[in-house]
Amino acid sequence: MHLRAIESKDNHATAELVRAVLTEYGANRPGFAWQDPSLDSLYEAYDVDKSAYYVLEDENGAIVGAGGYAPFNCELKDCAELQKMYLYPQARGKGWGRQLIEHLLQQMQQTGYRHCYLETLASMREAVRLYEKQGFQCLSQPLGDSGHSACDQWYLRSW
Repeated sequence: MHLRAIESKDNHATAELVRAVLTEYGANRPGFAWQDPSLDSLYEAYDVDKSAYYVLEDENGAIVGAGGYAPFNCELKDCAELQKMYLYPQARGKGWGRQLIEHLLQQMQQTGYRHCYLETLASMREAVRLYEKQGFQCLSQPLGDSGHSACDQWYLRSW
């Protein structure tokens, strides 16, 4: 596994990854990242202040996972949102998701964030377990407005 910052050449592969995983979980419909206007240009979307997006490559250089963060506007000061973190099925269960999220959380802290918010689906059981192992606490309702109204679980981690 090789973790690196997204490059413009990765836009197509990362959009395919996000759409494939959302389809796998039945989230290829309105209210999910499926319809985000920036999905086909993630390099440009995250090439802004206090944002970042990373890709995971397998031993052949194929992108098998990705995830990022950006500022999140809510009542909490210095809050980032974990965004578009997905892994293909063949990349799961190898510790790569844990390495990715640990890297993202470390980068958020170094950027000056004090909180990390995320939204997901209860049916994404592997992801939910990963978030909870990383110290995320389940919330009873969304925090702010991410634009992803169809998610049914919301999490927050502070440090």
